Amino acid sequence: MSDVSIALNRFGLGGRAGDAPPQAPKRWLLDQFGAFEARPVALAQLPSTAAIAADLAHYLTDVRMQRREMRRAAPETMADPDPDAAPMRDPAQQARAFARRQGREVYSAAVGARAAAALDTPAPFVERLVHFWANHFAVSADKLTVTGLVGAFEFDAIRPHVLGRFADMLQAVERHPAMLLYLDQAQSVGPDSVAGKLVRRRRPDRALGLNENLAREILELHTLGVRTGYDQNDVTEFARALTGWTVAGLGNGPGARLAGVGDAPGSFVFAERLHEPGTRTILGRAYAQEAGEGQAAAVLDSLALHPATARHVATKLARHFAGDEPPASLVAKLEAAFLRTGGDLPSLYRVLVEAPECWVAAPVKFRTPWEWSLAAFRALGTREVPTQGVTNLVNQLGQPIWRPGSPAGYDDIAASWAGPDALMRRVEAAERMAQRTRNLVDARARAAELFPDALSEGTAQAIARAESPGQGLALLLVAPEFLRR
Repeated sequence: MSDVSIALNRFGLGGRAGDAPPQAPKRWLLDQFGAFEARPVALAQLPSTAAIAADLAHYLTDVRMQRREMRRAAPETMADPDPDAAPMRDPAQQARAFARRQGREVYSAAVGARAAAALDTPAPFVERLVHFWANHFAVSADKLTVTGLVGAFEFDAIRPHVLGRFADMLQAVERHPAMLLYLDQAQSVGPDSVAGKLVRRRRPDRALGLNENLAREILELHTLGVRTGYDQNDVTEFARALTGWTVAGLGNGPGARLAGVGDAPGSFVFAERLHEPGTRTILGRAYAQEAGEGQAAAVLDSLALHPATARHVATKLARHFAGDEPPASLVAKLEAAFLRTGGDLPSLYRVLVEAPECWVAAPVKFRTPWEWSLAAFRALGTREVPTQGVTNLVNQLGQPIWRPGSPAGYDDIAASWAGPDALMRRVEAAERMAQRTRNLVDARARAAELFPDALSEGTAQAIARAESPGQGLALLLVAPEFLRR
């Protein structure tokens, strides 16, 4: 690969039809820091987090009311059914209706906006980094209460901080309603908090207490990394510090009033009465009780600057840009930059741009389905793609957007994406996309445009021998140059 082709494909999202190749690849990448738009036009028309959360709040209220009505009505109904009574809606039916509404209207719109932003951006390197961090701090639309919020999570918590400090991004993602709901933090109650004691006194049979999910994933996935010196006691202590971090406005019953979380739906709120009192000791450092909301925030700030976090983030960035087995030399450079700058992310990106490990001529990464889809759309000159079209495509290719299946996010290695069945699905997708061009695209010229000074003789000959322009284009989309970056 030439340096221009590496800049376009390994760092960027793939060459775009009609764009002039960058004359100075490294300068072109660094200049994108000033060209990136945190809130481009494609995202401006989406519903706000408050509006999405309000819809969720209405659904949750309806479900609670229905359950109460069913509990009240059950004995009478069994003894003396009223044939004129209106049929009671099944909670499962309600859930499906809510999921369809938020799934089709909100989730799908967000997917379309994400794709549109990536196709139209003047800063494809930074857009790639947005996708990288969204996967690092993965939430999943598979959880009913999170489906409508996953897009807002990336747009509100990741994009504004992608060129800032890691600590600020960490604070933003852990406070977002999508994360608080996905990892059940909104349900966590300190056993010795005001609310915990009251509920235990009134309903000793009710299961209500500490939830460790968010604390564990912050330590294991978001900051330090797996097996990096913390133990179960640190997880539990951190979970205690996080109690009170919850989502406002998702309930209006006695529980919500007790928690004191009646603010605008979807906003982060610290519910003092859910917070476990006491000084917390995590990784050998004490965090005072008096800090309230700030107790967990102080833990996050410490974790954001921890040497293990620097190592963890450096390894993942190096793997994303320099190969599935990241070069130790590059990891060391990134780790040193992280520690020297206190987690200043543009400083890490500059290390990547300047590192020779990222500019080796041989392809180092196999494109994931999302990356391949974007590269294909850009190669065809697509600026707007139907929302359902991009959703269906990445679903068929095996990487549904914002549905990684676990908090660990999608794998970033070839073994997860390069199986025979996966390749066959890309061939089929390439043929369909090529057919839509109606033989109007000259694949030979387009290949030279997308991979300047980097097209192999084998690919050039295969395209030249194609029976039609459409077949040549399909061959280009599944050529080794296109599958790897």
